[in-house]
Amino acid sequence: MAEVVDQQEIDRLAVGALARYDISPRATLDLINLSENWTYRVEDPDSGDAYALRVHRINYHTPQQIESELMWIDALRDNGVVASVVAQPARTGERVIQVATDTLPERSVVLFDWVDGAPPDPDANPVPGFRTLGAISAHMHQHARAWQPPAAFTRFTWDFDTSLGNRGHWGRWQDGLGMEGDTLALMQRTVDTIEQRLQAYGKGPDRFGLAHSDIRLANLLVDDDAVRVIDFDDCGFSWFMYDYATTVSFLEDHPLVPELRAAWLEGYRSVAEISAEDEAVLDTLVMLRRLLLVTWVGSHYAFAPEAQELGAGFTDATCALAEDYLAKHT
Repeated sequence: MAEVVDQQEIDRLAVGALARYDISPRATLDLINLSENWTYRVEDPDSGDAYALRVHRINYHTPQQIESELMWIDALRDNGVVASVVAQPARTGERVIQVATDTLPERSVVLFDWVDGAPPDPDANPVPGFRTLGAISAHMHQHARAWQPPAAFTRFTWDFDTSLGNRGHWGRWQDGLGMEGDTLALMQRTVDTIEQRLQAYGKGPDRFGLAHSDIRLANLLVDDDAVRVIDFDDCGFSWFMYDYATTVSFLEDHPLVPELRAAWLEGYRSVAEISAEDEAVLDTLVMLRRLLLVTWVGSHYAFAPEAQELGAGFTDATCALAEDYLAKHT
């Protein structure tokens, strides 16, 4: 869950964290992104180096889960699968440090080397980017099927139960905005259908494994011909095809989605095969993801500007998607 905290206190915690690294005390910190975590750009005037400091939310990932994220990033990079970011150790050797202030409880912090680049232009044609996303996902899935994680490796599982079931990581879908009356009944039918279809699809090792679980255009950094994958904060064990569902997050009803889906499949098939069953489950995983986002809006509405902007209208639009989904799959 996101937190309501004093930004000045988080800034103070970030300053305290930076003192744990071999970085000049004259280094500057600028907050560049606030979503679930806080990300700062750090500039060291003595070395000329730049970094990204990530201050984690509390009560989400354990330090070992965050270290496991870094383990997979290392393996993907070292095996030449995808380019990504490099985490720097503190003076004591840990890459995931614990920092608190006199007013804020202890939380995890990671320092990454700064990577130049920017996400693809949101105003440009997204189709080529979706081909790239498909190819990158296929490479990562091939790696995940063959990679043997270290014994200490631990990450979330994103299946039905931990998304829309009794152990949902982001809360209860029933607590989404506007979940009452006909809307609640429609969503319950949709959730039941999703559960049935995912049970039939199964979790065989060719279908379910370690995945990025938030691989969107916004999580690519492009610098000339170099493309890096970032933001592995939600990586975990899920259906590999769930990665497609995340590419269209918040865009599920956009008229370009059929073209974007075709481009993603084209990119994926340029690297690896997709079975007819894999392609058939995409609609169900998109609906799962959309309802998970409805859950996120409901649980974050009191304090997250993005959730407030989406509001109950996001649930209303989801009803139309649910009706289309049920018409095709029941």
